[in-house]
Amino acid sequence: MADDPLVIFTPSGKRGRVPVGTPVLEAARRLGVDLDSVCGGRGICSKCQVAPGKGAFPKHGLTVAEDALSPVNAVEERYDRIRGLKPGRRLGCQAQVQSDVVIDVPPESQLHRQVIRKSAAERVMAMDPAVRPFYVEVVEPDLDDPTGDFQRLSQALEDQWQIKGLRADLDVLSRIQPVLRKANWKVTALVWGDGRQPPQLIDLKPGLLETPLYGLAIDLGSTTIAGHLVALDDGRVLASSGLMNPQIRFGEDLMSRVSYSMMNAGGAAEMTLAVREGLAQLASALAGEAGITPSEIVEAVIVCNPVMHHLMLGIDPVELGQAPFAPATSDALVLRAAEIGLGIAPAARTYVLPIIAGHVGADCAAVVLSEQPQKAETPVLIVDVGTNAEIVLGDKTRVLACSSPTGPAFEGAQISSGQRAAPGAIERVRIDPDTKEPRFRIIGVDLWSDEDGFAEAAKATGITGICGSGIIEAVAEMRIAGLVDPSGLIGSAEQTGTARSVPEGRTHSYVLHDGTAEGGPRITVTQGDIRAIQLAKSALFAGARLLMDEFGIETLDRVVLAGAFGAHISPLHALVLGMIPDCAPDQVTSAGNAAGTGARIALCSRAARVEIEDQVRRITRIETAIAPRFQEHFVAANAIPHATDPFPELSRVVTLPQVGFNAGDGDRPRRRRR
Repeated sequence: MADDPLVIFTPSGKRGRVPVGTPVLEAARRLGVDLDSVCGGRGICSKCQVAPGKGAFPKHGLTVAEDALSPVNAVEERYDRIRGLKPGRRLGCQAQVQSDVVIDVPPESQLHRQVIRKSAAERVMAMDPAVRPFYVEVVEPDLDDPTGDFQRLSQALEDQWQIKGLRADLDVLSRIQPVLRKANWKVTALVWGDGRQPPQLIDLKPGLLETPLYGLAIDLGSTTIAGHLVALDDGRVLASSGLMNPQIRFGEDLMSRVSYSMMNAGGAAEMTLAVREGLAQLASALAGEAGITPSEIVEAVIVCNPVMHHLMLGIDPVELGQAPFAPATSDALVLRAAEIGLGIAPAARTYVLPIIAGHVGADCAAVVLSEQPQKAETPVLIVDVGTNAEIVLGDKTRVLACSSPTGPAFEGAQISSGQRAAPGAIERVRIDPDTKEPRFRIIGVDLWSDEDGFAEAAKATGITGICGSGIIEAVAEMRIAGLVDPSGLIGSAEQTGTARSVPEGRTHSYVLHDGTAEGGPRITVTQGDIRAIQLAKSALFAGARLLMDEFGIETLDRVVLAGAFGAHISPLHALVLGMIPDCAPDQVTSAGNAAGTGARIALCSRAARVEIEDQVRRITRIETAIAPRFQEHFVAANAIPHATDPFPELSRVVTLPQVGFNAGDGDRPRRRRR
């Protein structure tokens, strides 16, 4: 009615009239204002704190009286006495509207409050998790009304929180009665709801639950499984960890695992069991790191490529290994965590992002969710570097996606001295173009190998091998220093002018570090290592170039390297190697583990799930396996950096020597005049 008080909420600006005596929390709900509450208006959780304004507000055309809200009541006085309220704050569930008022909702009281993430990439993350706690007081049964306890709980949630159609799994039903009675019928219900399916009771806790809920965001890769334990009240990451995918023993790349399934009866089931054990192990490790039990984790979000997706779900991936590469399902999924042996709360749900295509998975969808190429003004190329690289090219007009089978070389596998990124692994390499002498850094030591104190600092880990970022820099530096020619051949000692080029059969190797005198390894870059990197980078480049062909562009203004591994790749060395099409080096940036970030976004926001499901339907898929020009681009990309593209942007910052080490070449390298 026109005579009712006008209530204006800031910062949302939402306004409306409510009857005198309406609690501020109720007014906020009526007007769609973001005001949190867990205890259902009982004045015990304090999450609905507000700051009422006083005096004139010319912008809004009203003056707020001193008594615009009801006086502080006994509940507020008690809360202030025991826990304390900031000056000027009121509890929204207790303060009642008496006249026109302007009410500010502080950030900590906003249900979907924004949190600045400062991990892999700074961003604003909206909190709108699928699992939320609801404090309820349940009516006790009696002989006149012996309705079931679950029905009483459901009715309480409907009456006090407007949650209708509650469902519960058997294991939760079996625990309801003892919890209700032990808690004197006052409990916190943990309810999962995505707004599209019936709400599910995940767990029941006695009394008012004051600790945050916990969720898992998992990037299930073919080589590694990375996970984050996330607090679902503000999105902060409480623990991060990773492990090797146990399926490695069945094959290092995806197609070898598909082949294992095809060639071995029960092979798919073996791999399913292995990956589920790995997921459960990761969940347990993350919980332990954060000091909680796995059963306290109430939801998980998983992103993965299509083969991992099928094997995790227990679906034979055989159809993904042959045209037309059709997945069993491509839609987003909601599963019981227990169905995939995740080992968290028994009734917890697991959300799996949608698959884009038969070889472009939910991990790529997560990258899109994280990096938002569909909002870019000019085309941006996003490359999630891994055993199976996902590549996205798009702007606000359209988005294209493909995958490219790079294999495990970028991860340090199939490299003679290669290893996983671990303390002691060489991760950075520089080679002096004149002396051909190397220097390097290892994981766990901040000093370079030619700096004072390095040898002492390295004793703790030793110098154990070379990881993915190290081999990329080593090959690129060898090309810059004239140790490797454009075809990828390593020159002899006579041709390169350094005794570090040593014969190995009919080819040569470059000695990066020789620790044999101290009982350590001899770390070399062999001709086989160069070939493995060439094959991997050629596949990556060819996939990116196919997308550029389809998009109708010849040059790139911006490239984003994603993936935990991509975060450690030097843009300059990636360009020298020819991993990506030519671009100004300062426009090649890292997004960190964008797939993992996308998983966290989906974990924290139901709206983000709807958004990515809609966006995936709009993405154009390019199938590299049947694209006519893929082989053409692949062959041209075998050269370092490229056989036909002069890479003009790269040439502005580095001059690559024009050398050739084929049979019949002279003893010394030939340099291109500039």
